[in-house]
Amino acid sequence: MMERGRLEGRLEALARAALEEMERTEAISDSWLPPLPAGAETPYYNVVICGAGMSGLAIAFGLKRRGVSDVLIVDRNPEGREGPWVGCARMKTLRSPKHLTGPDFGIPSLTPRAWFEAVYGEQAWASLGKMSRQDWMAYLDWYRAFTLPTVENNTELQKIKWNEGWLELTLGANDDIRRVRCRHLILATGIDGAGAPSLPGFMHDIPKRFWTHSAEIADDSHLAKRDVAILGSATSSFDWAVTALEEGARKVTMIGRARKLGRTEVLDWTNFPGYLGHFAELPDVERWRFSRLYNSFQVPPTQDQFDRAISHPDFSMQLGQNVRSVNVEGDKLRIQTDDATLVVDHILLGTGYVHDMSLRPELSDIAPHVALWRDRFTPPADQECDVLANYPYMGPGFELMPKTCGEHDWLQRIHMFNCAALPSLGPVSNGLTGMKYGLPRIVDAVAGSLFAASTEEFARDFALFNKDHFDPRGLDGEECKR
Repeated sequence: MMERGRLEGRLEALARAALEEMERTEAISDSWLPPLPAGAETPYYNVVICGAGMSGLAIAFGLKRRGVSDVLIVDRNPEGREGPWVGCARMKTLRSPKHLTGPDFGIPSLTPRAWFEAVYGEQAWASLGKMSRQDWMAYLDWYRAFTLPTVENNTELQKIKWNEGWLELTLGANDDIRRVRCRHLILATGIDGAGAPSLPGFMHDIPKRFWTHSAEIADDSHLAKRDVAILGSATSSFDWAVTALEEGARKVTMIGRARKLGRTEVLDWTNFPGYLGHFAELPDVERWRFSRLYNSFQVPPTQDQFDRAISHPDFSMQLGQNVRSVNVEGDKLRIQTDDATLVVDHILLGTGYVHDMSLRPELSDIAPHVALWRDRFTPPADQECDVLANYPYMGPGFELMPKTCGEHDWLQRIHMFNCAALPSLGPVSNGLTGMKYGLPRIVDAVAGSLFAASTEEFARDFALFNKDHFDPRGLDGEECKR
């Protein structure tokens, strides 16, 4: 990286270029919404976004471009630690190809490439394979500084309820609990935003000191000089394997139910305008069919993480094996698989996530009233899938739908821009690949709903509209007729 003064100068120049591009393309609109209630003890907002990671920041910027003011983002993590990138993520690089865009909304100087070239130079970009997760976090930090959203870090969404025509949110910041009201809530809460990490049944009685899930932020140095088992053989499991080996684990054994590793990245097939741009318009039966196909692909490891793992002499795999039992024996764990017994010090879980809104504390009160796919769609007999049936059934703007029409209709003010949207809107809110399609959709939906809710006020204003756009140069109406 170049010396600090020169780097700051290049990033300042990049910001100036972005501002010029935005001016040339009319990329920012003035605020147009009616004023919010003022002077109340409870603050009011047009939109509250939960999550200041990649999606939350981009949605806030998208709303700003559309003239939607009074937008608040809350995030439970400290500034600079939002999202998984420097938290629970353990991969070396992003899995997405470097050329993909999304948060930039088509503004060239806001693209990841423009930032990377400003920091490292054009040659570095030309030789880059994939961007490191640390660089991606640095790009998002710069993006946040440029777009200037209102963000409250160390603040957690704890509760949602409907109160006097507003969504009322309970927010927690350390010991400070307060309430705010908003017209719309957007949940940009990542991979487990509608559920929780999946814990196999045989692990439920195992004390927590013996295991770590890939979703956790943890000090992995405790794996040094220990025998480790990894459950799962998808991409996060290989990230676990490399991490454990690099931390000095004595032996790392991966146990996977699948007999073969996934080889195909499903997002590569989906990445075309027809699928990502128009999936949401398909009838339910077609969305269900494509979503079942999507879920049938096993996520492969990245090539570099796989190569790192298998080249290490202390790494081994047991594929095509089910775990029959796990038992604590003193300070060890005894794992019984179909064909073998392992004695280890610690288990690392790469077992994914489960979609169950009741497992999220902030969603537990509304979960019983939210429509799931099982409530709105009955698949053909040969197309059943319990996993998909438990996903929330969303509207075209990522809005939750009430389980019973006419009851709890206010749930449509809550938009879930995370992995839970997959069967309803396609893979446009679960990573960088589809973001350039998902972002305009949710921004348009929220801005349109805010307009529709205020048509009475706009109509009154319209009726009084008398701004002069023409000067008759002193002539009155009669003189004009002659």
